[in-house]
Amino acid sequence: MTAGSAIAAEQFNDRARVINVRPIQERIPVSREECWNDTERGYQERRVTRSDTGASIGPATVLGAIVGGVLGHQVGGGRGKDAATAGGAVVGGLIGNQADRDNRGDRYTEVERVPVERNVERCRTVNEVREATLGYDVEYEYGGRRFTSRMDRDPGRDLRVSVNVQPIEGNELPPRGPRPGAPVYR
Repeated sequence: MTAGSAIAAEQFNDRARVINVRPIQERIPVSREECWNDTERGYQERRVTRSDTGASIGPATVLGAIVGGVLGHQVGGGRGKDAATAGGAVVGGLIGNQADRDNRGDRYTEVERVPVERNVERCRTVNEVREATLGYDVEYEYGGRRFTSRMDRDPGRDLRVSVNVQPIEGNELPPRGPRPGAPVYR
């Protein structure tokens, strides 16, 4: 070939036999949040307004019942005297009870502690380590020679390869055929 001539090359695809596939693993730390619902028990303060002290009979109630009974006894006559006495005692007791309430201020506020349950969401961070496959180291054989390549996936039993055939100048091989005294290559 002359200095200006180009070297012809030929490229084609073929199959190579896969000998070994080794996954490349990496341990990756991963954080995730884990949440759950919990029941929390406690107390809540509540203001309650009451209209009386809980005392069933105050001094004005007693005095009103006595005065009402005496007045009813004086008003009634004969058989009606007992009914008038009882009626006067009831009316006098009601009037006296109202006077007791007015003297106590009738209303007051107190604070009660009431038990309560609340649903509370609780969360925590859980740290884990997961293994991830980053790729595969693939060992394969083509033309009686072994090669290794890193690939994104496992190729299976066979691997497609691209073969590039190109002559090399300046490193000519002896002509084929037996030469006298030369070793024979097969």
